[in-house]
Amino acid sequence: MSSQLVHVGLAEIKPTLLASDRLQKLPILILNVHERCNCRCLMCDIWKRSNAGELTTEELTRHRESIINLGVRQVVLTGGEPLLHSHLEALCSFLRECGVTITLLSTGLLLKKRAELVATLTDEVIVSLDGPEEIHDRVRRVRGGFQLIRDGILALRQLNPSLPIRGRSTVQRANYSSLRQTVQAARSLGLDSISFLAADVTSQAFNRELVWPGERQNEIALSATEILVLEREIDLLISEHGNDFNSRFIVESPEKLRRIARHFRAHLGQVSSEAPKCNAPWVSAVVEVDGSVRPCFFHPKTGSLEASTLEEALNNEEARAFRSTLNVQENSTCKRCVCSLHYTQAS
Repeated sequence: MSSQLVHVGLAEIKPTLLASDRLQKLPILILNVHERCNCRCLMCDIWKRSNAGELTTEELTRHRESIINLGVRQVVLTGGEPLLHSHLEALCSFLRECGVTITLLSTGLLLKKRAELVATLTDEVIVSLDGPEEIHDRVRRVRGGFQLIRDGILALRQLNPSLPIRGRSTVQRANYSSLRQTVQAARSLGLDSISFLAADVTSQAFNRELVWPGERQNEIALSATEILVLEREIDLLISEHGNDFNSRFIVESPEKLRRIARHFRAHLGQVSSEAPKCNAPWVSAVVEVDGSVRPCFFHPKTGSLEASTLEEALNNEEARAFRSTLNVQENSTCKRCVCSLHYTQAS
């Protein structure tokens, strides 16, 4: 039987591991470099962390050979807030020496303060944008946060006009009726593009020790009536912003935008859950501050850098067994997933 046919609990079987289950290449490496965040977002618990650990340059240096051998092309810096890292310049310089491109995921609040570093040592910036100014600041619970993003973008443009700066918006109860205003806000900030994804309310990602209880989920997820409004908003966005879709200023296709509404309908049990097209566990990995290695943000860790190289952590028995038995279309975690990565060599 093919090792890719069905996913069952790893405790139930001991799969036959094949040479093809080993990862020879890892195009994308996601590093959670700092635990804390400078926002208090409605849909996230990262800001509740009590410690401020960070992934050190010294720890990463030990994996230089693995990064090169695996052919890592892109490193994504996330957190928490990466710009809170105390030695971010050294970290980025090391990654530059490894020949990778660096994408920074940021709240945008510190872009102006660290503009020179970002402009010279990163290749792409993606900032969180949750709506027009009033809505964004309410979601992030940071007074003046939108203006800080504007100031930071202006500073980066002055230092490095060609640096791609993009926006990413998480759709949830506080902003579901404002997608068109969010696109306008992205334009006003001078962003190069804007993308949308549904808020995750069912996983243990984003510093959730346990899956949120139903009451907490309902604070972020949409009701049946609100989904109707979202669907209408998506239709209007599609009809009014054809040029933005054609130019990819709005990154998602109309079909992918409609999947956001379907995700919320599935959460209510109105439609069946459908996993997105995704190959993340085979082309990327997430490294947490403590060295834990995950196949993506939403699945449990399958390795650790504590006593192994990155290559070894990706190809230990647990990691290989996970990949050999994972059927994305049938896996319950994948079916509830709010994002996707479908990487091809041309990506």
